[in-house]
Amino acid sequence: MVASRLHGIPPTIFAEMSALAVRTGSVNLGQGFPDEDGPETVVAAAVGALRAGANQYAPGIGVPALRRAIADHQLRHYGLELDPDTQVAVTTGCTEAVAAALLGLVEPGDEVVVLEPYYDSYLAMLQMAGGVRRPVTLRSPDFRVDLDELRAAVTPRTRFVLLNSPHNPTGTVLTRTEVEAVAALALEHDLTVITDEVYEHLVYDGSEHVPVATLPGMAERTLTLSSVGKSYSLTGWKVGWATGPAHLVSAVVAAKQWLTFTSGAPLQPAVAVALADHPDWPTALARDLQDKRDLLVSGLVAAGLPTSTPQGTYFATSDVSGLGWDDGLAFCLALPERAGVVAIPAQVFYDDPRGPGRHLVRWAFCKKRDVLAEATSRLGAADLGR
Repeated sequence: MVASRLHGIPPTIFAEMSALAVRTGSVNLGQGFPDEDGPETVVAAAVGALRAGANQYAPGIGVPALRRAIADHQLRHYGLELDPDTQVAVTTGCTEAVAAALLGLVEPGDEVVVLEPYYDSYLAMLQMAGGVRRPVTLRSPDFRVDLDELRAAVTPRTRFVLLNSPHNPTGTVLTRTEVEAVAALALEHDLTVITDEVYEHLVYDGSEHVPVATLPGMAERTLTLSSVGKSYSLTGWKVGWATGPAHLVSAVVAAKQWLTFTSGAPLQPAVAVALADHPDWPTALARDLQDKRDLLVSGLVAAGLPTSTPQGTYFATSDVSGLGWDDGLAFCLALPERAGVVAIPAQVFYDDPRGPGRHLVRWAFCKKRDVLAEATSRLGAADLGR
């Protein structure tokens, strides 16, 4: 028996599709985890911390060295000055940061404006918190914010905006104009912005990531969430953070203490090393990922799959309707047998699975080049028509 607060929330699609990849021996372009690890010296720092005895509970808010490194990261990259003792909290990945933020801040009945399609944990955690989603849909093929729809989504019951840029799953990086529109709404209507910036350093073609907290009047009403996993290819470490005004960060800690209480003690000093000693590593990673993006997108287009070129993240989105499919899930379930490749149906990231995302499919390009080449070769040789 499942509690009513979980009714209507399906199992995460990533577990289902990754299991399908293993079962069928398919190339897994579904779940966004890299094939290659982050800096060796950072991994060595984790090993050193294990051997040095960092194996017991860390402080619930995070070890001081990592909180300082996170504060320095925000200052170095964005000019945001933070007190590491009151304005920084370490979480078990950005997923827990999202959960703790929503559980710690959202009251039942509060409306939350959120960009649709959205990472699936948003739906689950908003429902558990009793929040009411007010989606603003990014529509294919450009996936831009309709500013009129954004303004119309705000009502007298709206208290929060849950922002995500660079955006998963579409790969859109919000323009300065779009972020300024969010900020203007927040200031006009006294909204708090919770912003998931986990792909903050993975932007391409000269795109600019504009943190909403850097805009005038927004530092005091923005809770920023991120993690080491994507920027440093260490997704399995699950070390993330929340930064912002002390009263917002304390709400995260208040919820986190009843979720995990603390996060991987030997990994936290190593993440501090990553942020402090390898500040330029994500830039090199982004260059590499841009090349891999181009390899995947060109292969998908050659296979008859029109694909949007993402400006950021790990992901590219294809439209399968031209092949006769009006259901991305059906396409993805048939794909392993037809082509030996696994992808993610984007419709699971929308409120209405028969809505604007029903014919879209998401692919991950954070893989080795030979893996991407094998996947696109298989797709090109397969009969993908309905």
